[in-house]
Amino acid sequence: MSLYEIAFAGQVVPGAALEQVKENLARLFQADAQRIALLFSGRRIVIKSNLDAAGAEKYRATMERAGALAIVQALDVEEVEMAPPPAPVTAPAQAPAAVAAAPVAAARSSASVRVIPRDEYMAAFSDVEAPDFGIAPVGADLQDAKPEAQAPQVDLSQFSLAPTGSDMGQAKAAPSGPPPDTSHLKLQE
Repeated sequence: MSLYEIAFAGQVVPGAALEQVKENLARLFQADAQRIALLFSGRRIVIKSNLDAAGAEKYRATMERAGALAIVQALDVEEVEMAPPPAPVTAPAQAPAAVAAAPVAAARSSASVRVIPRDEYMAAFSDVEAPDFGIAPVGADLQDAKPEAQAPQVDLSQFSLAPTGSDMGQAKAAPSGPPPDTSHLKLQE
């Protein structure tokens, strides 16, 4: 199935007024004046990507009715063939480090994938080689082995435990003063 993208480079339909086209696109895309000015900057801007032929034609016709000339371009999608899965491990006595190293070795031996650029911007990345990484088997440890953490050596010989129920140094409450003298008070009937 072919995929297409819709782009716009600021071109208007012959005979269309530029200000009217800007207003139409602002209503169509529900965009503010700043975004519409960006559309008319002269650069090629992708509006929508990964469309089928019918969807691309619908976008092109709608933009043409608004007065803008849309660029419909087929996307060059390369079919990528996945590397074959690694051979199953038959020896159960194999060390865990060897099991973890197997996917890495398989990934290094695999061929690289080349991507065909879709426009001049992506052409700058055409010489980039992307390795085709494999998938590790279920249960493989993907993290590098780290040494066991050593417990710190702390000298606790100066500390001791107090017996149960002993005072641990809580602050004592200040002694309250003598009770007030109420002998001069009488109850009346």
